[in-house]
Amino acid sequence: MVVVSLESVSGGSLNEAKIHDQVYDALSEALIQGKIPPLKPVSLRTLAHNLGVSPMPVREAVRRLIAEKALELQPSNKRLRVPDLTEKRLMQLMTARQWVEPELAYLATARVTKEVTRRLREDDAAVMTALGKGDVSAYMQANQDFHFSIYRLADADLFYDMARTLWLQVGPFMRVVFGRMGTVHLPKDHHQEMIRALEEGDAETVKASMAADIHEGMELMLDAIKAHVAPQPKRKRRGA
Repeated sequence: MVVVSLESVSGGSLNEAKIHDQVYDALSEALIQGKIPPLKPVSLRTLAHNLGVSPMPVREAVRRLIAEKALELQPSNKRLRVPDLTEKRLMQLMTARQWVEPELAYLATARVTKEVTRRLREDDAAVMTALGKGDVSAYMQANQDFHFSIYRLADADLFYDMARTLWLQVGPFMRVVFGRMGTVHLPKDHHQEMIRALEEGDAETVKASMAADIHEGMELMLDAIKAHVAPQPKRKRRGA
């Protein structure tokens, strides 16, 4: 069963290409947010039903996501799933993220405005609220909003697309690990120092802060994989 809660993207006024793009975007967001659990088979028909569209645009979106290694087709039953994330693959993803995303942050620094930093502070406040509530879903959304608000400013389409592809592959496992450990165990992020450096136009500090932020989050996932952490049902709190 796919755990996705997405609004329908179909509409009578939309042309076919627009529907295909919206289906791809919707599935991409579901993957980044970890709403499609790793290693659990799912059919095209189920995805189409959840999105409220016909299987045709889902098939096209899935082909793109398979090419981006965010999904794989199982030869045995022709069903889709998020590929397994081995220690070796995670190390490659960590290295790639530390190449691409700090560079995006560096390039974005010269384009930062007061409106941008105001929005980043709002995103960071949402991150802190989610951490305080133990809300993994809200944390992942706010953290994504913070990072991609910066990346969009870089005006570097190639690097931006690479960053999104990397998040597509990491998101489902991030959700499992963070959900298992709980937000209280997440490392302290570097968002505040990043915002201050952006305000000061200090691109080198922005770049270093982003690299540290990514490294600590990915190290947490690596430790979990090494320990063979698997999703388990949460225990109810006493008195709940």
